[in-house]
Amino acid sequence: MGLTFRQLTNANIERCHEVYHPVDEWTPTDWATSCAGELGEACNLIKKARRESPNPEEWGIDKREEIGEELADTVIYIDLLCERLGLDLAACVR
Repeated sequence: MGLTFRQLTNANIERCHEVYHPVDEWTPTDWATSCAGELGEACNLIKKARRESPNPEEWGIDKREEIGEELADTVIYIDLLCERLGLDLAACVR
């Protein structure tokens, strides 16, 4: 199943409003530090996995999926940061 940037943004905004708060309730600094925090969590998991093996294929699917979840959280926060700044993530990436 494909996912467009627009679908991602719409889902993120809806979920943020329903579960947490309106996107504009947080400052750009709040969103940016959240992005950094999620990426930091992914990096920490990678660092720990790397200690066990330099080969990601040897880390096991559970560990790779956990890293993937943190990376996905990072993308979600980046998307919401773009929304807060009035930027279109797809246009920024393009």
